[in-house]
Amino acid sequence: MIKIKEVTFLILSFVQFGYVFSQSTEIRGKVSASSDIDRIHVINKTANKFTITNDDGEFKISASINDTILISAIQYKPLEVVVTPQIIQSKFITVDLVDEITELDEVVVGKILTGDLLSDIENSEVKREINFYDLGIPGYTGKQKTQSERRLHEATSGGGLVPLTPILNWLSGRTKQLKGQIARENIDIAMREVMSDLSEMLFDIDNLEESKRVEFFYFVTDDPKFLPLSKLNNDFQMLEFLQQKLEKFKSQIEND
Repeated sequence: MIKIKEVTFLILSFVQFGYVFSQSTEIRGKVSASSDIDRIHVINKTANKFTITNDDGEFKISASINDTILISAIQYKPLEVVVTPQIIQSKFITVDLVDEITELDEVVVGKILTGDLLSDIENSEVKREINFYDLGIPGYTGKQKTQSERRLHEATSGGGLVPLTPILNWLSGRTKQLKGQIARENIDIAMREVMSDLSEMLFDIDNLEESKRVEFFYFVTDDPKFLPLSKLNNDFQMLEFLQQKLEKFKSQIEND
């Protein structure tokens, strides 16, 4: 016969296992990619948690075993990670993202670049002007540009009688891509602010299951009225707008 102590031990083991299985743990992560690794979306689809990476591609997010974490950005293919017991134990994950490649027709303007950086710079007749940052002197005291904004500035500026760099970036589609990325980042920032300020009030008025809430806010940002309205800083108008979008979102779910 099984002894009472053995039965008690088994019961306690099952209880402890169930507790560990359901317990939420803060997980640190590191994203690696070919270029930009900041402001990448990290979404716990199961627990309805949302965050973004910092300049070094690092993030923190709460998760439990079997939660699905989505890592997504415009320039990379989305990647889903299912949280395993090993991840919970180590409290750390690493993610390698793959570029979302958009093929463009080959364009040759003027001189053909050889691939030798020093040689191409000398032959391009493009000279970069010395700025305050080269001299170590702060030349701008306003709002600091984001990484994407700085890259757009670099892509659209150049010296010489015919500035070659802006032309090449325009023809290759890089300028358009950077503008689109900045627009998406501005929408994401506005979305997080609205989620933080108005989610509780909105879903107290008209409830929506938690697993659908992040998806709902992405649905809201697809409306061109969202960003201009967010800049008004009028919570009443924004809440009224969200209620209208929530009604449409629920109707769409029912139809699907």
